[in-house]
Amino acid sequence: MTAMENLPDVVLREEWLAARKELLIKEKELTRARDRVNADRRRLPMVRMDKPYRFEGPDGTVSLLDLFEGRPQLVMHHFMFGPDWDVGCSSCSSAADGIGRLRQLHVRNTTLVAVSRAPYEKLAAFRERMGWTFPWYSSYGSDFNYDFHATLDDRVAPVLLYFRTEAKLAEAGTPWIESMRGEELPGISAFLRVGGEVFQTYSTYGRGIEEFHNGYNYLDLTALGRQEEWEEPKGRAVPLGLQVGGPAMRLPDEYEA
Repeated sequence: MTAMENLPDVVLREEWLAARKELLIKEKELTRARDRVNADRRRLPMVRMDKPYRFEGPDGTVSLLDLFEGRPQLVMHHFMFGPDWDVGCSSCSSAADGIGRLRQLHVRNTTLVAVSRAPYEKLAAFRERMGWTFPWYSSYGSDFNYDFHATLDDRVAPVLLYFRTEAKLAEAGTPWIESMRGEELPGISAFLRVGGEVFQTYSTYGRGIEEFHNGYNYLDLTALGRQEEWEEPKGRAVPLGLQVGGPAMRLPDEYEA
């Protein structure tokens, strides 16, 4: 295989510009489609949060309302970190590593936090190790993760995996099995505060949160992409001597080692 095999064709600037303009048409279609989906997302109905959930944070026990920090909107990362785990999920950590200063959210009346099932002491220690500054709370000992389907256990709450019930999962050929009990899922939920009441407005899981992973949006602009095996066109990493499938997902501070 030559060094240029499987890589993009080399053309004159005029040809590149013509091809770029063709792609621009599709990009604009995608932008308009995203705007329509975002508008439909804002039109979703909302659910009143009547259950008195409690969380542990740096200042002790707080309520769901307290997580808003006085702002009307709350965005929450459901961070995979089970009570018996020593460290957080590497994929969730990748997303968390891209969370920077929150002032652009704060000036738009929105608070961002992470919530996990691990005891707060574990979260605080891992947060310090990673050098993160975003607020992180523990839902340890509560039904919160189960009710939001970020932890799956049919003995605690009805299964809803990617918004599919046990019956729908079976119909799709991916039935729920007992070995999946206690499985943690990454997700993001959004809430609205109206006076002293809290409402859930949105939740998403799986690939619904991938645009918040550190680097994905940048990598999608490049010729090699994310360097994952499922991407098209295939084989582009090979002529450059790069690892097929990209580097294994690790905790952020493990890449240097």
